Amino acid sequence: MMTSNTMKRNALIGITLSLLSIYNAGAQTISTAELKKHITILASDKMEGRGSGKKGGELAADYIASQFKVLKLVSKGETKDYFQRFELRNSGTHGAVDTTTRTTKNVIGYLDNGARETIIIGAHYDHLGMGHDGGSLDTSPLGKIHNGADDNASGVAGVLELAKYYSQNKEKEKVNFLFICFSGEEMGLLGSKYFTDHPTIDLSKIDCMLNMDMIGRLPENKTLIVSGIGTSPSWGNILRKYESDKLKASFDSSGIGASDHTSFYLKNIPVLHFFTGSHSDYHKPGDDADKINYVGEQIVLQYIIQVISDIAVLPHLAFTPTKTNSNQSASVSMKVTMGIMPSYASDGNGLKVDAVSENKPAKKAGVLAGDVIVAIDEHKVTDIHTYMEALNFYEKGASAQVKIRRGTETVTLTVQF
Repeated sequence: MMTSNTMKRNALIGITLSLLSIYNAGAQTISTAELKKHITILASDKMEGRGSGKKGGELAADYIASQFKVLKLVSKGETKDYFQRFELRNSGTHGAVDTTTRTTKNVIGYLDNGARETIIIGAHYDHLGMGHDGGSLDTSPLGKIHNGADDNASGVAGVLELAKYYSQNKEKEKVNFLFICFSGEEMGLLGSKYFTDHPTIDLSKIDCMLNMDMIGRLPENKTLIVSGIGTSPSWGNILRKYESDKLKASFDSSGIGASDHTSFYLKNIPVLHFFTGSHSDYHKPGDDADKINYVGEQIVLQYIIQVISDIAVLPHLAFTPTKTNSNQSASVSMKVTMGIMPSYASDGNGLKVDAVSENKPAKKAGVLAGDVIVAIDEHKVTDIHTYMEALNFYEKGASAQVKIRRGTETVTLTVQF
């Protein structure tokens, strides 16, 4: 026969287990099956690489809008179809052969919680299409479908799953959410720049912008690269608070980088950029859905949810400029390119080269993956930002002496732009 104390203890254990069950169920709200569904659709051959303003890009925009509609988000595009349309034209850099003017669109949905502040959660949905818009690291890219599963169907899937989470979690957060999927990122952050120049909500009411670009390949060391930690004094404690044995974070302070958060940073809005790292399929036709780490992406999104839980209860985040706040350093219309995939994680001692494109200036000069660029002529290179600044000084046809750290050696190569 049970004693009353035993019965009370068992009841307490039962309640505790029930609470744990509820907690664990909540933790699994981000579904790997849904992530896989979204990425498989967006990175299918049918989408033809989601070229900006092209058939596949239009199909992708329609798919994203259909998901926003299912979630009953409010359209914050120009009309009720969630679209913010704009024209773009490829400048012809990075090997582009298609320089036609096209109409494309950002896809924008709003979750109104009646709050004063709004958090923007964004990702770009465009990729390199069939190789005609440049940017490919394939040796002969023309006519090949660049599916862009990690870059950036993974980020779009993250936007869609977070939109689902916040619209269906039966809670009313103390912030509103604006979910934006940008076009034109691969041509130079064109969609996010258009939005920040033509905002559909009051920019002064935006608390911060969270950008997910390539979050689909969390590596074995479980390290997530988070940039923008210096754009608000609030970020440090929040971001470090939620590290665990499932996820470690590597931080970069700057708000300027080669992705859409830069456009918001330049409007004095605190930003964060989430990125699981580069890989050998970056900007190649092999970036396919079967290579995504879906459990890893789920872990990344749960981390972002935890971060948002802290942001939502804070007063309006203070903005702080980082490193340099010049339009020059964030220029997306450089006249020359070396043809490398740079690392976006930096220790301030140079720019690491993650990949080198065939038949481009860096390859012809002898630059290798793993090299660290420390100077271009007299311009010191410490990270992606100073690298971008340095390239602004050159025109096509010019040459430069590029100083590189290769293992324990330092070599100087002549690069012809």
